[in-house]
Amino acid sequence: MGLRILVADDHELVRDTISMFLESDGTGQVVQAGTLEDALKQMKLHGPFDLVLLDYTMPGMRGLEGLKQALKLSGGNPVGLISGTGTRLIAQQALDLGAAGFLPKTMPAKSLVNAVKFMAMGEVFAPADFMAGKSDAPETDFEKALSERERQVLRGVLAAKSNKEIAIDLDLQEPTIKLHVKTLCRKLDAKNRTDAAMIARDAGFI
Repeated sequence: MGLRILVADDHELVRDTISMFLESDGTGQVVQAGTLEDALKQMKLHGPFDLVLLDYTMPGMRGLEGLKQALKLSGGNPVGLISGTGTRLIAQQALDLGAAGFLPKTMPAKSLVNAVKFMAMGEVFAPADFMAGKSDAPETDFEKALSERERQVLRGVLAAKSNKEIAIDLDLQEPTIKLHVKTLCRKLDAKNRTDAAMIARDAGFI
C-alpha cells in the first residue's frame, strides 16, 4: 500500500510537480494544501499522514512556528520542510526541533522522491552539500526577493529603529520608509514590523 503524503506549498505549480512525481513513481497518494492553516486542517480531518511536507515560507508559517504546530498534530509521524529560501542555519534549527528533513527546491525530482521515501521510513534527511554550507551563497534567495533599499530598511527594523531613525540613516523621508515597511510586511507575509523582523531572523538575514 502506498504512502499518504500531505504536501503544503503556496505555489500550485510546486505542489503539482511534487505530487506528480510522487504519484507517478508509485510512492503514494498526495493531498495538497496551500497555507499552513489549510495543512493543519487536513491533518486534523484526514490525518495522520505518513509524511507531511511544509513549505518554509508559505502563508501562516511564521518561520519555524508552523513546523512546531504541525509536529504537535502529526501523531509522531514525520514532518519535513521544503524551501527555496531557507539557509543551512534554518535547516539545522528545523532538524533540532524534530523535523524529519529539509528539502531545498533545487533538488532534482528523483532525489526528492528518494528523500520522501527515506523520511517516511522514519529516517532524517538533509542534503550533505547543503548542510556543509556549499549552498550558502553570498546572496540568499530571501535577499534576492528584496530590493537593496528594502534590505536597508529591513536591517533598520531588525535593529529596532523607528521609521524616523531609519529615514535619517538612509537620508530619506519618513513616509517613504513607512511605505517600504508596509511593502516588506506584504512580501514576508508579516502581520507587523516585529513579525517581519522575526521572519527575517529565521531566514538568516543579517
